[in-house]
Amino acid sequence: MKTRTLVTAIALSSGLLLALPAAAKATKDEAIATVKKGVDFVKSNGKDKAYSEFSNKAGSFVKDDLYLVVYGLDGTVRAHGANGKMIGKNLIEMKDVDGKPYVKERMALAQSKGTFWQDYKFTNPVSKKIEPKQMYCEKLEDSVVCGGVYK
Repeated sequence: MKTRTLVTAIALSSGLLLALPAAAKATKDEAIATVKKGVDFVKSNGKDKAYSEFSNKAGSFVKDDLYLVVYGLDGTVRAHGANGKMIGKNLIEMKDVDGKPYVKERMALAQSKGTFWQDYKFTNPVSKKIEPKQMYCEKLEDSVVCGGVYK
């Protein structure tokens, strides 16, 4: 009887472990859709309300490892769904672990293309590890609204 109970306990615990979901990773389609939803939200609700909602970790623009970041064209963070401490900071000189000046590049791409994908490395808020990331961005007036995926 004890063996049967042990086998049942192992089977149940194994099943429970298998049932726990791994941290979900956003897809490129989800990033595009979230940025477009964010741009529409700014247009219909104004910058103040939108930036507040984008920066709310429990808000409708943060899901797993997908969140929005809004920069002014000078590189100043206006909203950040993963790290509110970045809001108000000018990150134009920020570089990734490989030395890539990704914010400066992002602002140049916003001015020249308007809508674009950008590759760099950044800390995943879910895994807490530096990972390759692709950021989808759309220029909106004097700002850039971005949301990315970790590879």
